[in-house]
Formats: sequence, structure tokens, C-alpha cells
Amino acid sequence: MVYGYARCSTNEKQQDINRQVRELKQKGATDKTIYLEYESGIKENRAELSKLLDIVQSGDIILATEVSRITRSTKQLCDIIELAKDRHIRLELGTFVVDCTKELDPMTEGMLKMMGVFSELERNIISQRVKSGMDNARAKGKTIGRPKVTEDDIPSIFYKHYPKYKNGEINKKEFSRLCSLSYPTIYKYLSIVE
Repeated sequence: MVYGYARCSTNEKQQDINRQVRELKQKGATDKTIYLEYESGIKENRAELSKLLDIVQSGDIILATEVSRITRSTKQLCDIIELAKDRHIRLELGTFVVDCTKELDPMTEGMLKMMGVFSELERNIISQRVKSGMDNARAKGKTIGRPKVTEDDIPSIFYKHYPKYKNGEINKKEFSRLCSLSYPTIYKYLSIVE
């Protein structure tokens, strides 16, 4: 069986995962065998990756568009390599093929681990740059993060339907739909007015 794994760090509204899905399908995965995840690559317990690793069997193939899509943790990558060796599966991470259906070549294993180290290094550098940029902005007196929302910022459509919510005529989901506002936004506005 050919399985695919596609991952983005943030949700589908902020990052498009479709390029990864297209590439996985070109290599033989299908909609039913592709696992999609919106989590940080450094996070250890990712639900979809865990599901995938639980079901693969000897001779199966796991596809990802690159090493950093599977993980940005060298330790976790080493664990995945060991699982691949134990179950005799094949990993295809971009153009890099790790065939564990037979004995794994030490050079291939070493190269994959080095790719994992560079993937983790890249993530750490990005994190460091973001923190440095935020510190620099704070030093210049800028406010970091989303601006605070006040009652004046709440749109009139919210107040139009608020009495129906308050009287129990509609629930939060319906309130959200009537206002054309996201569920989290409704929660945020309710925390301000209640």
C-alpha cells in the first residue's frame, strides 16, 4: 500500500497543503491513503502521523514531499527510521528513498539523519529570527501580537443578533452563522460584552 503524509504548521486558511497532496498523488497515493496534518513538525504526538505509523505493514510505502514534512525533530526521525527498519517499509521523502524492505545501507541511513539535523536546525533558526524580530520591535516601542478588542470594535451585526442569543433563541453556532463571524470571534466578543 502507498501512503502519503502531508503537513503544514498552521491551519488550512493560512497555509495551502494542496501542493503536497498533488505531489503525493503523482507518486501513487490516493485521497484515501493520504494523511493531512496541521501541526508543528517539532510536536511529538501528532494524531495523523501516529495513525499512519500504526497501520503501515511490511512492504508498504510512506511518501512525503520532503523530510521536514514528516518531522523537524532529529530524535523523532530516528524513531521513524527504526520503525521503518522493524516493519520493512519504504520511505520516499521527496527524491530521497530509504528502502527498509531490505537491509538499510548505513550511508543512506546516515544521510537521512543528517537531513533531519538540517531540518531541525532550519526550524530553530527561523524560531530564533522571529524572537529576535519581536524583541527588536518591542525595543522600538511597538506592541506585539493582536491588538486588544474593545466594545467599540464589535460590529453592529453582532449587537443586532445578540438579544436572540441572550434570550436562548439561538445557540453560539447559529449566532456565528447569522453574523457571518467565526466561532472563535463570537466567543471573543461575548467575553467582552458579558
